[in-house]
Amino acid sequence: MLNGFVPFPDDFIQRYRERGYWQDRSLCDEFNTVYERFADRVALVDGDRAYTYADIDRITTNLALNLLEMGLKPLDRVVPTLPNVHEFVLLYFALQKIGAIPIAALVTHRFAEINQFVELAQASMCVYPERSGDFEFSPIMDRVQELHPSLKFKVVLGQAKPGEYSLTDLINKPATFPLQALTSIHIDPLDPCIFQLSGGTTGIPKLIPRTNNDYAYNSKVAAEVCEVNKDSVLLLVLPIAHNLPLACPGIQGFMFNGGKVVVHHNTRPAEMFALIQKHKVTHLKVVPALLIRLINDPSVTQFDLSSLKFIQSGGQRMQPEVRLKTKSLIPGVFVQENFGMSEGTLMFVRSSDPDEVVMNTCGRPVCEDDEVMLLDEDDNIVPMGQVGELTVRGPYTLRGYYGVPEYNAKQFTVDGFYRSGDLMRQHPSGNYVVEGRKKDLINRGGEKISAEEVENLILMHPSVQNVACVPMPDANMGEKMCAFVILKTNTTLTLKELVDFLLTKEIAKFKLPERLEALSDFPVSTFGKVSKKALGEWITQKMQGEV
Repeated sequence: MLNGFVPFPDDFIQRYRERGYWQDRSLCDEFNTVYERFADRVALVDGDRAYTYADIDRITTNLALNLLEMGLKPLDRVVPTLPNVHEFVLLYFALQKIGAIPIAALVTHRFAEINQFVELAQASMCVYPERSGDFEFSPIMDRVQELHPSLKFKVVLGQAKPGEYSLTDLINKPATFPLQALTSIHIDPLDPCIFQLSGGTTGIPKLIPRTNNDYAYNSKVAAEVCEVNKDSVLLLVLPIAHNLPLACPGIQGFMFNGGKVVVHHNTRPAEMFALIQKHKVTHLKVVPALLIRLINDPSVTQFDLSSLKFIQSGGQRMQPEVRLKTKSLIPGVFVQENFGMSEGTLMFVRSSDPDEVVMNTCGRPVCEDDEVMLLDEDDNIVPMGQVGELTVRGPYTLRGYYGVPEYNAKQFTVDGFYRSGDLMRQHPSGNYVVEGRKKDLINRGGEKISAEEVENLILMHPSVQNVACVPMPDANMGEKMCAFVILKTNTTLTLKELVDFLLTKEIAKFKLPERLEALSDFPVSTFGKVSKKALGEWITQKMQGEV
C-alpha cells in the first residue's frame, strides 16, 4: 500500500462490494471492456482529430509501453499541467494502464504549486506544454527537478530540449517494449488511481486520493443521474483535470456509456456555439460565470443549439434568473445544478424534480449510501431546515488526504465522516441548499482560492503589517478577492505594486487579489479575531455605493 494513503476500513469495503458499488476492477480493466464494447464508435474529438474507442486503446497501449521503457512504474506519481487537448486524455488512460497516479494539476499552476505537488507526492514525472500564453514551463521544471531528486522524467508537449522527453514522440513512436510488461501489471482496485486537489483553506491544495473502485463508481452513478447514453455528446471547455469534467460524469462517465467527448481549449462563446452545432452536443459543463457569459453573448442566437439536453453547472450557486434566461434561449435544455467536491459526495437536481425544487436547491446525493449529517458547532445534528456543516461518508468519499495525518485528525470525525466546511440546510423536498461555508475560501468562478495561502505571501511585502483577504461580490465570477491591508508607518502600496510582488512568488494568476483596501485597523469578533464577515459586508456596501 502507498505510504501516506488512508484506506477505507475493511467493514466498509465489504459493504460497498456486497451492494454492488465497487466492482473490484481497476480503471484499466474497466476501460479495457469499454474499448472492446464500443470499438468502432468515436470517443474523442479535438479539432479535426477524431479517435474511436479502438484508437484510444491502441494508442494508449503504445504510450504506456513507451513510458514503461522510459522507467515509469506502477504507483509512480505524475504531475500533468496540460490544457484541454487530446494528448491529455491519451496520457490519462495510458497512466491508468500502468497503474501510475496522475495529480490533477492545472495549466494555470506555476512553480509554487507544482513544486509543492512534487514534494508532497514524491512525483517521478511532470508533463507540461512548452508554453501557456507568455509563460514558459521548462525553466521552472528544471528548478523543481534540482530541488527534488524523485523527479526523474520531464515530458514536454512540444519540442523537447536536452533532459526532456517529447510527449508527441512517446505517443507516436512504435513501442518496442514487450506487451507482456504491461499485461503482467497487477493494479489493486483499492489503490489510488488519481490524486485530485482540494480547495483547502491552509496553503497549497491537499492531495485527494481517489481509488480505482470509488472513482469508477463515481462516474457511473453520475452518468445515470445526468441521463448519459451512447448517443450523448459532451463538450468540455472547463479544465479536464478538474473532478467535474473528468469524472462527474465527465470523460469517464461518457466513455463508460459509449458516448462522445469533444474537448476544446478556450471558452470563447462563438467557438463553443459552433462546436455545439457541428457535433450536436447534448451535454455541456459550465460554472455559473461561464453560463452568464454564454447567454449574454450576441452570437447565442446565430447557432442551432437545439441538440443541448443538459447544461450541468457546478462550482458555485446559480441564481434562478440565469436558469430562466437559459431556458428562454434554449427551450429544450435542462439546467442541472449540482454540488460536488473532489473529496467525493455528489448532489444533483434531477430532471424529474418540481420546478420550485430545481430553482432553489443544489440537489441530493446520488447514492443511497451517501451518509449525510448537518452538524452544529458542537457536532450535534441540526433540526430539519436549519443550517449546519455538511459532514459526509460514503462509497466514493475519501477517508483521508494524502500524507497529512495531523490535518486529517481535524477534518474527519472519529467514525470517518469528512467535515466539508460547507454550510447547508435541507429543503422540505429532501434536496439540499447551500448557505455558505465555514472554510476561508474565495470562490472565483468555481476556482477555490485559499485566503490563508495568499495572505501569507502578502505578509512578506515590506509595506504590509497585517492582511485579510475576503470575497467581494462580482456579477460574472460570483466572487473575487479583495485584500485588506494595514500598512506599516510611512509606507504606501497600490494594487499594481502588490500584484507585481505576488507574481514574483510564482503562484497561479487566478489567485491574485483584484482589489486593495488599506485600513488603519481591522474589525474584530467577540473572540478578538479579525472579523472577515464585517470586512465582507463593508466592501459589499462600498461597491454598491460605487455603482
